[in-house]
Amino acid sequence: MAIDRRREAAGGVPGRLPPAAEENGALPPGDAAASAPLGGRAGPGGGGDIQPLPAPHAAGGPHPSLLLLDYDGSVLPFLGGLGGGYQKTLVLLTWIPALFIGFSQFSDSFLLDQPNFWCRGDSKGAEPAGVTATGRWGGGDLANWTSPPTTPFSTAAWGTAGPLGNGSGAEGGDAPPLPSPPDKGDNASNCDCHAWNYGIRTGLVQNVVSKWDLVCDNAWKVHVAKFSLLVGLIFGYLITGCIADWFGRRPVLLFSVIFILVFGLTVALSVNVTMFSTLRFFEGFCLAGVILTLYALRIELCPPGRRFLITMVASFVATAGQLLMPGLAALCRDWQVLQALIICPFLLMLLYWSIFPESLRWLVATHQFASAKKLILRFTQKNRMNPESDIKGVMPELEKELSRRPKKVCIVKVVGTRNLWKNIVVLCVNSLTGFGIHHCFARSMMGHEVKVPLLENFYADYYTAAGIALASCLAVCPAVRVLGRRGGLLLFMILTALASLLQLGLLNLIGKYSQHPDSELQLKLAVGMSDSVKDKFSITFSIVGMFASHAVGNLSVFFCAEITPTVIRCGGLGLVLASAGFGMLTAPIIELHNQKGYFLHHIIFACCTLICIICLLLLPESRDQNLPESIPDGEHYTRQPLLPPRRGEQPLLLTNAELKDYSGLHDAAAVGDGLPDGTTANGGRPM
Repeated sequence: MAIDRRREAAGGVPGRLPPAAEENGALPPGDAAASAPLGGRAGPGGGGDIQPLPAPHAAGGPHPSLLLLDYDGSVLPFLGGLGGGYQKTLVLLTWIPALFIGFSQFSDSFLLDQPNFWCRGDSKGAEPAGVTATGRWGGGDLANWTSPPTTPFSTAAWGTAGPLGNGSGAEGGDAPPLPSPPDKGDNASNCDCHAWNYGIRTGLVQNVVSKWDLVCDNAWKVHVAKFSLLVGLIFGYLITGCIADWFGRRPVLLFSVIFILVFGLTVALSVNVTMFSTLRFFEGFCLAGVILTLYALRIELCPPGRRFLITMVASFVATAGQLLMPGLAALCRDWQVLQALIICPFLLMLLYWSIFPESLRWLVATHQFASAKKLILRFTQKNRMNPESDIKGVMPELEKELSRRPKKVCIVKVVGTRNLWKNIVVLCVNSLTGFGIHHCFARSMMGHEVKVPLLENFYADYYTAAGIALASCLAVCPAVRVLGRRGGLLLFMILTALASLLQLGLLNLIGKYSQHPDSELQLKLAVGMSDSVKDKFSITFSIVGMFASHAVGNLSVFFCAEITPTVIRCGGLGLVLASAGFGMLTAPIIELHNQKGYFLHHIIFACCTLICIICLLLLPESRDQNLPESIPDGEHYTRQPLLPPRRGEQPLLLTNAELKDYSGLHDAAAVGDGLPDGTTANGGRPM
């Protein structure tokens, strides 16, 4: 044919096409280290036969040995996988700091909780400003307040719990009117008190709010202090991710630990709220480096079948830190002691300089074979391995490549890819939506706490959110095991969308009919659905939404870590984690603006859930697949059908023979080398 004649003229072999990307998420034999022949499993969508391993390139050639680049299929089995004692020790060392990270992430709920307050000159029996007899400021109390004109309420009396709350907030934006002393005139509307008494609910005698009187006109500074940590996390994820891909995971981890000790301990010595907020920004920046590098190291240490389990154990340890925080606060009694106690455990991580090595997977992927050889010898020595167990010849191949120059990549290279950047963007939107809408559900549930006895105090709020997070982590494990990464993420995103739409649409519709019973049907609805029943439905939808959105956020981050190539894994993780930070940031911003735009905020995120459901179908399935090592490997990590094709079903994609004659795809003819002409473009064969 004409195409064959052109290929012969270019020096090619007639009748032979370049390799196609496997549809099961595996890597093609020529570009991605032939992971299938070396032990990588083919996914359910794969239709092609296993290809033989191509001959390795000669040392010093354009490409390193394919045997070395197939880390999961050759290098990791040679080291014993997770069976070696040294690997188990390293995994354990990535779990322990998760407890300290949990303390730091939820510290705002205690340091910046808005306490009940009243004028110091009032009697002890006077009712605290901004609260009801139950210790809360409810919507009905605001409506019935007929005393002197009120100023906007700056902070909420209900305490938000979980990763999105970062403390407690209120229905409004400024301090409530203070009750007038018996012997004084009207001074409530102007917050004329110069000193206040505080009733702190978090087990502390003093916190940041009571230390610097951040009430009334200064209440906005509480919200600035809340999102200073989140802004630091966002910038930290983006910057330390790029640095970790260029200089390695270990230097970023160790320098982050050193600086979080410096800034974290200095926070406890702050002399004003401006200094506190500024230092919290840098503390968050360094905390992001610790979180990101530990996450990447944990993923890169594990074989395909253990990655999710190892990651979920770290999530459970972080949740344990969340559950232990109230006891830690009650033990410390003062916010400065609590801050110091949260940071001091990071001193133990200074020992990681001599204990924890660089990621071997990253060294091999970036062609730093001399350093990789030293680390492999260290692994074999620690595990007391026999050199004769190298049946695949990893060490001889490594010796041939020692003179090769390192090849490092930055995350900006992903812009020139065709599939990889789309996968990362989809997961960023999922992460933003999951963590952002979580705050909407949390606020909706806490908004009914005056009517629900269970949610009357700070501890009930806090442990309710922590319990939902724990239940979400427990439910994710069997769901991902049965449905896979993509199926599990799709399931929880659908649950999030349903909970959001039912809460926004159904309950508002019922409320409208109950307020205007103009017809017999509306009258029946108004009688059958009381306000108390509607509140219970709203709380139920909020709990389901918090449960599902927490799973969506965690799965999005883990999914990104699996499908992003090793050479830019920290950069990709940084993008998704920064998107999660933007979602969390909406909570203090809405509170800062006196809850204005909250309903629109919920509607926008509800629409995003619907978009995410559609986009999730474009992602590949990474369960039991080898991690991609280079950007070309990540490009070939393509989508597979959600359901396997039926036997005898005619494929909808063009065959390679038809694809060759399509004039618009001559430049993309590299889709099928070595496959018969009847094979479809996604690697399958017609039945």
